Formats: sequence, structure tokens, C-alpha cells
Amino acid sequence: MAVKAVGTWVAGFCETGRSDIGGRRAIAGAAGPNWRSEVSTVGGRLERAGVCMKPVEDVKPMKDENFSSVPPSSEVDGEAGNGGADKQLGKLNRDLPSGLLPKPLSLTDLTVSSHGSNVRVAYQGCPGAFSEAAALKAYPRCVAVPCEQFEVAFKAVELWLVDKAVLPIENSVGGSIHRNYDLLLCHRLHIVGEVQMAVNHCLMTLPGVKKEEIKRVLSHPQALAQCEIALSKLGVIRESIDDTALAAQLVASNDLKDAGAVASARAAEIYGLKIVEERIQDTPDNITRFLILAREPIIPRADRLFKTSIVFTLEEGSGVLFKALAVFALRNINLTKIESRPQRKRPLRVVDDSNYGTAKYFDYLFYIDFEASMAEPRAQNALAHLQEFATFLRVLGSYPMDTSL
Repeated sequence: MAVKAVGTWVAGFCETGRSDIGGRRAIAGAAGPNWRSEVSTVGGRLERAGVCMKPVEDVKPMKDENFSSVPPSSEVDGEAGNGGADKQLGKLNRDLPSGLLPKPLSLTDLTVSSHGSNVRVAYQGCPGAFSEAAALKAYPRCVAVPCEQFEVAFKAVELWLVDKAVLPIENSVGGSIHRNYDLLLCHRLHIVGEVQMAVNHCLMTLPGVKKEEIKRVLSHPQALAQCEIALSKLGVIRESIDDTALAAQLVASNDLKDAGAVASARAAEIYGLKIVEERIQDTPDNITRFLILAREPIIPRADRLFKTSIVFTLEEGSGVLFKALAVFALRNINLTKIESRPQRKRPLRVVDDSNYGTAKYFDYLFYIDFEASMAEPRAQNALAHLQEFATFLRVLGSYPMDTSL
């Protein structure tokens, strides 16, 4: 088996490493301002390590912020971290004049170009969503751009409509957001940072409506699940909405006197609702982790805490997953997350064994986060070792860790 080492990360440039495994080539990833795309043939198909898009006229990609200067999460939940957005939006009444709120991007909006000197950050949801707060925590003076769906946020970055996207990837209570794991592989964006934010679920109603008068509560399914105990005591009907902030908007705009919403305190202020109870989540330490995505990767460093995210596939065999994880343990690299997702295009792998007959196995993609920078030799050596038995390997990003919590 011919194996080439993973590309060596140097200041300013990284050349993608490839390995020929059974007639196929695996991609290790690329980074740096002079980064270039690598193409390899996998089973007769072209696999690209990344796409370096040329910006449209007058739109310049933004430099990454220094994450050491990120303000505390308490500033985001209040007024200090939103860059004056609260003063601009004002406190809306129940009538909600449509001109005061930005309209979420939809798929039909993705052909329109965007101009401006401020960093534009896409998030999924409406103004007042927790994802908006995460975007403002990462980039306090950014222009936060709401999007209807996760995929719209990905495409908005690819089409140069925005500079970054901030999207949730896991919650300490609800677990992983599987849709975003799948989209990471479907799109050629790079993880350039992370944001960890405490989530405070508030129960809110129209002004003058008492908590005992609520017959139903609207919110996102995960928010409803995270407030199971409090909602069970109320004995209310739960209605699922695509976004927590959208739930607050619906209660206000439709004058629903028999309904409440579970959303952020900022959403209550934006839509003119009254908070009847705060922190109704079952677990007080409710943390959501968000990823910051960009068109180009950042240059990894070794002088601060970095995290690296990868995705790979393995052949079926005894102990093969153990071998994959051992490459990190042998080099004292801590794994912070392991997630497996079925391959949609090839969900089943058929193995014909003459001794035991034909067997069918689920074919998985393995996502791993580990605490090491791709600037470190131990990380480079670990991935070179992993390539010896991985059928596919891609670096999703090497980025600074958020240690603000």
C-alpha cells in the first residue's frame, strides 16, 4: 500500500496531502492564503478538497476576527454586545410594522448580490433568535443576516452574499444538529471558529395575559423538549415552530391571548411581549455550540488553543474504528466529539463472504473534533497515520477554541 503523508502546514501555505488507497485517493484538506484546490479520482468520480471562488466585483472577503477579544456572553443577552441593534429596531408593539425588521433570506433571494463594508454574518431564524445572539457574540459590530433555512445560510456564504455564517452544531441537552453535519459535507465551506453560548429560555405572552391563562405554547421542537418539566406543570398544548423568535413573532402579530412562546429575552423585547417566567429550561447549564463558517480557511497556529474537525470513512473490518481512534490516543490528542452519520448516497455496504454468505452493513461517515492545531506535527502525523486505512478523509477546519464560558 502506497501512502503519502498529510500535507505539511507551514506559515502562509499548505499543500494538500493525498494517499493512494486501493486505487482511490483520500483528501486531507488545505489551508492558507495561497491555498489551491486538489482534485483526485475516487471510484471514477472527481473529489475536490475545496473550491476557491473568485469574489464578485466590489465585494472583498473579510479578515477573521481575533477570538481572544470576544465579549462575555452576558453582553449578547443584554444590550452591550449587539452593536446598537436594539436601538435601531426599537421596541415593537403587537402590530409589528414589517418595515422595521429584516426579512429572512430565502432560496429565491440568493441570486441578489450584496455590498457593504461591514462584516455580514448569516444565521438561521428571525431577529431575536439564539443564533443571532451567537453571531453578535462572535462579531459584535457585524450585520446579522437572518435566513429561513440552514442551507440558505450555507449558500449565502458560497455566493458572496455574506462573509460568514454562524450555525448551531450541538446542544448540551438536545445533542447534535444532524442537518448541519450533513450540510458540512455537501458544501465546500471551512470552519474558522466556534461560539459557545448559554441558552436562557423565557416564557412570554402578550401584555396583560397571565401565565395561568395560557392554553398552548409555541416554540422550536428542541426548545419545547428542553423545557419539558415547566411546560408539563402548566398543562399546555405544545406547538412546534421552525424558530423560537418566529414563535414570539406569531404570538404578537396574531394577537394570540391564549398562547405563549418560549424564546430569548431579546425576542420578547423586539416583539413587544411580556416575560412571565425566565430560565424555564430543565437543566440550568444549557449550552449551545455554534460553528463559524467561511469560504476560505484560516492559517492554523500553535501559540493558542486550537481545535480541528475532520470527517472520514472506513472499510468494514474487525477493529478498524479502534485503529482510527488509536492514532490520536498514541499522540496524546484529546477527542472532544465523535459523531457518526450514514452515507446518504451509499447507506448500505454489501459484503460477500464465502464462509458466512452475504451481509449488509450500514456505511457511516465519522466526524471527529480533536484538541490540536494542524500547525502541530502531532496532528499532521495523526492524520497521516489515519490515511493508512481511511477510504476518505477531509479536514473541515482548524480553528481557535472558544473558552469564554
